[in-house]
Amino acid sequence: MTFTKEFKLLLKARYSLVYVSTTEEDRLEYTIKSIVKESSVNRGIYSWDFIDGYIGNPNDKGFGARNPLQALELIERLTHENPAVFILKDFHLFLNDISVARKLKNLIRLIKNQPKTIVIIAAEVLIPDSLKELVTVLEFKLPSPFEIKKELLRVQDSLGHFLPETSLDILVRSCQGLSLERVRKVLSKIIATYKEINVESLEIVFVEKKQIISQTKILEFCNVTEKMCDVGGLENLKKWLKKRSGALSQKAEEYGLPMPKGLFLVGIQGTGKSLTAKAIANEWGLPLLRLDVGKLFGGIVGESESKMRQMIQLSEAISPCVLWIDEIDKAFSGTDFRGDSGTTNRVLATFITWLSEKRSSVFVVATANNIHSLPSEIIRKGRFDEIFFIGLPNFEEKKSIFKVHLNRLRPKSWDKYDLNVLSNLAKRFSGAEIEEVIVESMHTAFSENREFTMDDIIDSINQFVPLAYTTQEKIDSLQEWAYSGRARLASAKEE
Repeated sequence: MTFTKEFKLLLKARYSLVYVSTTEEDRLEYTIKSIVKESSVNRGIYSWDFIDGYIGNPNDKGFGARNPLQALELIERLTHENPAVFILKDFHLFLNDISVARKLKNLIRLIKNQPKTIVIIAAEVLIPDSLKELVTVLEFKLPSPFEIKKELLRVQDSLGHFLPETSLDILVRSCQGLSLERVRKVLSKIIATYKEINVESLEIVFVEKKQIISQTKILEFCNVTEKMCDVGGLENLKKWLKKRSGALSQKAEEYGLPMPKGLFLVGIQGTGKSLTAKAIANEWGLPLLRLDVGKLFGGIVGESESKMRQMIQLSEAISPCVLWIDEIDKAFSGTDFRGDSGTTNRVLATFITWLSEKRSSVFVVATANNIHSLPSEIIRKGRFDEIFFIGLPNFEEKKSIFKVHLNRLRPKSWDKYDLNVLSNLAKRFSGAEIEEVIVESMHTAFSENREFTMDDIIDSINQFVPLAYTTQEKIDSLQEWAYSGRARLASAKEE
């Protein structure tokens, strides 16, 4: 149910106290006024804030300024014959005051059968336990694509410059996740920079989104340059991803294709899981959001669950996008989470419910090193579209990885290195370890003021002890799990 329909219903049912969480005061106030205007019952609108008191009505202008108790007295003073909606901004800050809370309780008891509705607007939901039974909380979502498009058309009309429909739709999708005020600011910045609205100005939109995301301190907006060609091997995974490259598009939606849920990458450290996540976002032309699982868990009761919901809301608002959850096993390791009063269980429940029921164009890429520590609820069918195991690279993949790194570091002379020899010597090396031995050989040569050679790389390989030898039991156990059919292999088995 939309906010408009739900608020209309509450007005009709004569709900006395409604709490709306949003930072868009002006847009919400405009929406409420529009709802009241369209309603069959003609109600007056009274708007209050702590500094200016009541505004809009000449008879009560300035009443209740710097006095929240007085603000409630006006509601009490108005007779039955004065149906009204009272908008109280930032009033949640006074709810812990015993006199304000008591006054509000008495007032609600008095007006419960009257056509009066109190609307508290706040940036966050902070309701004392003593008032929770009296309050109805509504969600006021960020602007819909329709609202954003309407604003863009208005700006177009004022400029006398009109975009093609396809370009307009791209710009609308790019602005999703921004408040209407931020959309206006972005448009102003675009016009000041480019003198017109065009698709090239999308970079300004992404900069604005990056700033918003950074303020959450949970999600990180990643600038990615990695491509699938930078990922050595993993042909099975690449084929799977190529089939789904357009699955989040409008065309796919019109085709009736179900929205993809996401991908779970399990594997040994250094095998390219994070690189793959970045490459997916770049190849699909989507913004990449990285979730810092370590910052999910706060010290205040209920804060962790709130952060998870905030993460979900923000990623859905910015969709279509790729949500990268790196090392998810570190957040949800273990099977019983009794030591944290059930916080981890509640956060996990919120997350897996969202994964199962998700209808938004958010493609989740989760990575894990230790699959055995994860609860079975996460990896069961229905949470992700597929689970891929990324193991140690086979011979051909090692050749490809050597080529990728050498071509990047020495694009004009990479072919002078014998990739067959190097790949044979690098037994049980991961992709990250291959890169490390090349870098080590470069350090050796640089210190001697010369170009690095095959012999330098071979020496580095001979001196390097890969992780596969130091944690052999753990890696063997992980490979056994994958080869038993519990996950798809990202690459072919080495013969």
